[in-house]
Amino acid sequence: MAAILQTLLVVLGFFSFSSFAIPAPFLPRDVSPALPSQRSLQLEIGRSLSKKAALYFPGQAEYKNLTTRWAENITPNFLVTVEVGTEEDVATTVKFARKYNIDFLAINRAHGTTKSLSTVQHGIQINLRQLQEITIAPDGKTATLGGGVYNDNVINALHAKNKSSGSGAAGCVGLMGAGLGGGYGRYEGFYGLVLDNIVDMNVVLANGTRTFVSATSNPDLYWAMRGAGHNFGIVTKLTYKIHDEISPTWYTTTMIFKQDKLEQVFNQLNKLIANGTMPARVINYALFVLDPSISTTEPVMIVTIFYIGSAQDANPYVKPFLDLQPVSTQNFTTDYPNVFYAAGTGLNDAVCQEPTGSAYLYPIGLQTYNVTVMLQLYKLYADKIKSNPNFNQSNVMLEGYSLGAVKAVDPASTAFAHRDDNILVGFLPKWTPGVAGIEQEAEEWGSQARALVQSGTNGRPYSAYVNYAHGDEPLEAVYGYEPWRLAKLRSLKKLWDPDFKFKFYNPIR
Repeated sequence: MAAILQTLLVVLGFFSFSSFAIPAPFLPRDVSPALPSQRSLQLEIGRSLSKKAALYFPGQAEYKNLTTRWAENITPNFLVTVEVGTEEDVATTVKFARKYNIDFLAINRAHGTTKSLSTVQHGIQINLRQLQEITIAPDGKTATLGGGVYNDNVINALHAKNKSSGSGAAGCVGLMGAGLGGGYGRYEGFYGLVLDNIVDMNVVLANGTRTFVSATSNPDLYWAMRGAGHNFGIVTKLTYKIHDEISPTWYTTTMIFKQDKLEQVFNQLNKLIANGTMPARVINYALFVLDPSISTTEPVMIVTIFYIGSAQDANPYVKPFLDLQPVSTQNFTTDYPNVFYAAGTGLNDAVCQEPTGSAYLYPIGLQTYNVTVMLQLYKLYADKIKSNPNFNQSNVMLEGYSLGAVKAVDPASTAFAHRDDNILVGFLPKWTPGVAGIEQEAEEWGSQARALVQSGTNGRPYSAYVNYAHGDEPLEAVYGYEPWRLAKLRSLKKLWDPDFKFKFYNPIR
């Protein structure tokens, strides 16, 4: 059972998806022959940085450590990694990169899987891991956070003061890496998305300028950073809303179902989700996965119900699933930081270790489960892992969050375009590198799964969460179908990044 829990990954169409090509801005550009040498990098940029900063070059052990990604097939290429020690170091590094027309990419925890990340060639990695400030304001209503914080250290720091806030669902994921694109998490029924809790930000722009961004200072950029932020700047510090903890305890029940119960399970999930009106204290995750302890050929469905409160209060939401007689059940009562370990997504769990093999993600936002289609998706998944054991570590993530606080926010007030999605499906092909043709097979499989799920939405426009996007989706699917949304984003892109420097994470073009 522990091994199964460790596979739970929360990271955290009517189109013919398989025909999409990588857009032209994603293609590697010709590299200038005048790239600076290691010595010139050390002399010129090294002496301009703070004493806390460090440079690491290919061949050095720490360079390998800092450039290792969660998914091995995502392969940005760097001349140097700059581990910044201050906010000013970020600005200095960006200015240096622009001087030599070198690509740059800011990194926190390196969990992104979009294909466009691999188009960084001979670039500079700006590693934010030293920017770890967590300071709670005297009034207890906000915290100042460094741009390099991640879910686990924020959650634990707040919990120590009986505080909580929005965060992602995996302890190892960077808070702002997720937050710039949305940031789903277990508290969003009360607090909304990660981006809904951002009060203000210090941002380094594409020209190396440091600027302050809030609802009253550069408000259009504040709008864009919350939902499409990877396109506009590097967040070095932010002020974040925090709250008194709602409950000292959480209750979780994890159940495993075999294929014969899936129709009943999906019908019950639809009742629980109730078209986006699930109670704020309830969260559900489900997963298709192969569990060899149960069967070496037939995948199972894991369903976890989280409840903010006691086992007794959780019972009305858990009992209908227990009545379906799962083959295995495990219960936990714990505090919020340890909920991540109960779910198998804690900082030290297997799913958070790097590298995890090769992987891509294919997202589909839904309002309800089409049960017939979900059973077909299970078959598509099961047939593939039976025919090709190289895909045995693949899974299908089915995330159901309480959405009251998310839907209470005016959809036009941020660049995030998916507040009417009630369910987040993530199809995750995973494989061990080195098998001829397997990456292409993974992409064909992922595209097929994505199209299948979308076919069950009764013509609803395809919705792709930017942090899960594969990289071939139409921009409208990622950033919104209302014509004004992309028009506004494109206009702001020309204003704040006219030279298209932030182009490696599902770029607006």
